[in-house]
Amino acid sequence: MRIRSSKYVAVPLLALALFAAGCGGGDEAAPEGARAEIGSTNDINPHDVGDLRDGGNLRLAISAYPANWNALSNDGNDFEIAGVLRPMMPRAFKTDAAADLTINTDYFTDIKLTSTEPQQVTYTINPKAVWSDGTPITWEDIQSQANALSGVDKTFLIALNNGFDRVEKVERGVDDKQAVITFKKHYADWRGQFAGNSFLFPKSVTSTPEAFNKSLVDAVGPTAGPFIVQSTDRGQGRIVLGHNPNWWGAKPKLDTITYSVLDSSALIPALTNNEIDAVGIGTRDELKTAKSTNGVAIRRAPGNGWSHLTFNGAPGSILADPKLRVAISKAIDRQGIVTAIQNGLVEDPKPLNNHVYLQGQKGYKDNSLGFDPAAAAKELDELGWKLNGDVREKDGKKLEIRDVMYQDDTWIQMAQIMQQNLAAVGVKLNIDTKPGKGFFTEVIQPGDFDAGQWSWIGDPFPLGSLFQIYGYNPNDLQGNYGRIGSPELNDLIEQAVSELDPEKAIELANQIDRKVFEEGFSLPLMQSAGNVAVRANLANYGAAGLASLDYTKIGFLK
Repeated sequence: MRIRSSKYVAVPLLALALFAAGCGGGDEAAPEGARAEIGSTNDINPHDVGDLRDGGNLRLAISAYPANWNALSNDGNDFEIAGVLRPMMPRAFKTDAAADLTINTDYFTDIKLTSTEPQQVTYTINPKAVWSDGTPITWEDIQSQANALSGVDKTFLIALNNGFDRVEKVERGVDDKQAVITFKKHYADWRGQFAGNSFLFPKSVTSTPEAFNKSLVDAVGPTAGPFIVQSTDRGQGRIVLGHNPNWWGAKPKLDTITYSVLDSSALIPALTNNEIDAVGIGTRDELKTAKSTNGVAIRRAPGNGWSHLTFNGAPGSILADPKLRVAISKAIDRQGIVTAIQNGLVEDPKPLNNHVYLQGQKGYKDNSLGFDPAAAAKELDELGWKLNGDVREKDGKKLEIRDVMYQDDTWIQMAQIMQQNLAAVGVKLNIDTKPGKGFFTEVIQPGDFDAGQWSWIGDPFPLGSLFQIYGYNPNDLQGNYGRIGSPELNDLIEQAVSELDPEKAIELANQIDRKVFEEGFSLPLMQSAGNVAVRANLANYGAAGLASLDYTKIGFLK
């Protein structure tokens, strides 16, 4: 599953901070070990819990108060909301830095693929597992969520199906603590249905469209983790998590986790003033300041967020022609963009050249069309877009496109480089910045852009988001905000998502990626650098990469 962010994220898995202002100086060396690959390492200052003192408050920052605590909903499909929920919500698997999976035994004692014809998965729930209101977690919670995300009832405003559109039924197993999921069509990423960026919610949230869409708008409902919401203050922009009295697992070392709403420009000052304990580093100037702050360590593991430029190809839009989108894509110097933004933050910065896999993930390969402004100009000529002064025209209409993004210096810097690239081939790019509030619901989802910049946040289950983003169904938008697609691409996605052989699925996924480039769907720009400034005495927390965190083991050294 992929979740979105209007901001340029530095460390999305931790919900710490945003990628903030511009380029900075050019002579700062990248942190030792800074690589543009994921899956090889994480950097969390690992310690045995015996080394940690009891108590303490972990202070983190978010950019806005949650619009909807239901992360399965279109309004709640946000990386920061997911970050706040992680200490509180069930997930089926834990992951390490290489994205290898182990069952999360706090919630499930066993998870098995028990049949392939038909595909059948059996979840055995930990008998001790209960929601924070004391209600047992049962097979009915799984059944209710499967029904809500199936897409059958369009009044559930879901962020994605996550494979539940392929589920035939969910049945009670040997008792209420066992669920048997039977698929009507194979689903390759079945392990990610309640893992990665996907949580299990109680049936009280997923049982009806009204509850799903609205019951968590003002406050979180029942949760089931080591932490629980202790207090919230929307006006002050503060959320405090404390111990869950009904938690059955290991007792957390921390007393509380506090999330404060801060503007991106306030993050580094808050760190240096000892007001927060961790912040993502997005610029060389931020890195220099953090490194010079007493008691702060820089931790580094490549991030799983990535920025992109997505085109609007809806019928009637100026970029409705895929050949035009491809020509424009070839005129954008993505290496120049990543060099400007990440030089000094990672060693040998490289653009991301795949829509499905991150650099370092198994399956990653370069399927891009390349930077070729001469070819771009030739193709624009052939499409009838002829230069008239500085800007091309066709049938009396100028080739002028509006690039929409969150008001952030780094997004603007990337857009300015693209603006210069496109001007060189006679395409005018206008930069149109928007506030964070309503960015998706009022601008991107309705398609009020010619091109748009935001971030996708990946997890170890990339196939689960193929239909979400790249599949096209005019009656089921999900994450395809550019309204671009084809029957051929849909067919390829269907094949990949149905393939239970991992090697064959990877091969199909790369065919999909190449087709996405050839459709002129979007241009991946760069992967987040993953530098994190953290209190030096904070253990088992920092730059996680693809690994999941154990919130019972996070704490401060004695």
